[in-house]
Amino acid sequence: MSVISRRIKQYDLDPAELELKVTEALAGITADELTERLAGSVKVLAQDTIVPARVDSVDERTGFVVMDIGGKAEGNIPLSEFGETLPVAGQVFEVYYSGQNEDDTANLSKRRADRQRSWEKFQETHKEGDEVHGVCLRKIKGGLLVDLAGVHAFLPASQVNLRRTHDISDFLDEPVRARIIKIDPERMNVVISRRKLLEEERQRQKESLLKDIQEGQVRMGTIKNIADFGVFVDLGGIDGLLHITDMSWGRINHPSQMVELGQEIEVKVLRVDYDRERIALGLKQRSASPWDGIDERYPIGSKHVGEVVNLMSYGAFVKLEDGVEGLVHISEMSWTRRVNHPSELVKQGDKVEIVVLDIDKEKQEISLGMKQAEVNPWDLAEEHYPVGTIIEGTVRNLTSYGAFVEIEEGIDGLLHVSDMSWTKKVAHPSEVVRKGDRLRCVVLSVDMGKKRIALGLKQLSLDPWLETIPSNYHVGDLLSGYVTKITNFGVFVKLEEDLEGLLHISELSDHKIASPEEIVRPGMKIEVRVIRVDTEERKIGLSFVHADFEENAKILAAPLPPRTEEPVEGDEVEA
Repeated sequence: MSVISRRIKQYDLDPAELELKVTEALAGITADELTERLAGSVKVLAQDTIVPARVDSVDERTGFVVMDIGGKAEGNIPLSEFGETLPVAGQVFEVYYSGQNEDDTANLSKRRADRQRSWEKFQETHKEGDEVHGVCLRKIKGGLLVDLAGVHAFLPASQVNLRRTHDISDFLDEPVRARIIKIDPERMNVVISRRKLLEEERQRQKESLLKDIQEGQVRMGTIKNIADFGVFVDLGGIDGLLHITDMSWGRINHPSQMVELGQEIEVKVLRVDYDRERIALGLKQRSASPWDGIDERYPIGSKHVGEVVNLMSYGAFVKLEDGVEGLVHISEMSWTRRVNHPSELVKQGDKVEIVVLDIDKEKQEISLGMKQAEVNPWDLAEEHYPVGTIIEGTVRNLTSYGAFVEIEEGIDGLLHVSDMSWTKKVAHPSEVVRKGDRLRCVVLSVDMGKKRIALGLKQLSLDPWLETIPSNYHVGDLLSGYVTKITNFGVFVKLEEDLEGLLHISELSDHKIASPEEIVRPGMKIEVRVIRVDTEERKIGLSFVHADFEENAKILAAPLPPRTEEPVEGDEVEA
């Protein structure tokens, strides 16, 4: 809409009346004067430039301000571009002119002009690397939009803080200091970094801290991170590690039991590695160690009550007081029971009676014993089980050399294979007893030092080698028996139940033979003569060749039966 048309509409003028008014206004003016006035009132405006504009009128109802830029047309600017202060007619502002619209009005923008002027001023006063101050306006893709006194800058999310911030919304509407890392004049773009500025400041703080910090100092710090193994404390330029073992003299399962993120704490500097810029901190070291005077409070041999705080495969840790724990090794838990795991006797939280066995103040270790708080049953074993006592027990285990018989819980006696039978040669205890059998045995000896009790089974009956065998077997007797075993040196012959005699290879034939199997086989019945009865060595010697029985002649004449048992080589039994 032209200026004249807008005026006609604005003042509701009749065209005829307007013509009259124009005629009156031009009365007395020559053509040259009119031309000069018109030329002076019409400006030629360059497109995409900033021009001065005067407020012609303000319409709060429509929300627009009519601006006169001194040309043949006017333009409208939204009232919102003027901020909180309402413009008034006659005020002059700089606006951005981008050409004419289709309705012959000027396309104007005060905001764009303000931004252009701010950018020009920013370019004059700032360069890459400068520190700037601004306010975070809003979140945009990838970061924040920051207002730098009229110039909008981009702050990437990765450059907001020293560590990646999960929610950058906390910075909205907050003042921010940053370093310019890129200026793009063509696009009027600025990229800034708050992180870079913080890193520079932190480096200065670090250098200052490393010059000043010393072992033994007590310093204030802020908890920056919590891990399973400890916490990192910001000392102002460097993060020091407060290990979980240096947080409390007592036992804690996780650092979060004592501290929380952002908390300020006083810590003691334990060690400083200047080359690697690492600092070890302690919290418990700010108070006296409970290990001071430990041997006075817990002398060796003293009895106390403690709480089981942890179980391991090798023992149980018992708390005597806050910060003082001792180990009860699995071997020190019971005098008699064979403990495979501490959980068989105790559980976490149990109150137990213990005795102090040893203290290592340098390593801060205490050895404790549970069984020492009770009477050792082995101390009474000699009194309870004197030699000759007949006991009844259960076969608990078998070995190649004997059977262990449980006399009472935790106290076993050994029944050796040699004490199982007077007459039978027992190769393995399983030939006589089985695991779980109930047995009556005689106590043969008690060794208090080695905690051993020897038992006998054969001693429950008379020794046949002293009673019946000497009277029943004489040199020269002719007997019948069965071949039970063949060795490279001879043959064992069963004479009666659990009694065997040895038939040496030299007594099998008048002539030399390579193996007893040339004459006999296991299970064969043969006739033999007794040639020796040795009650001390408990052996009976036999002869086949001197038996002089017709039966033996028949045996020698008859073909040998097939083998039923392989000969056993290397047996050291003598004839």
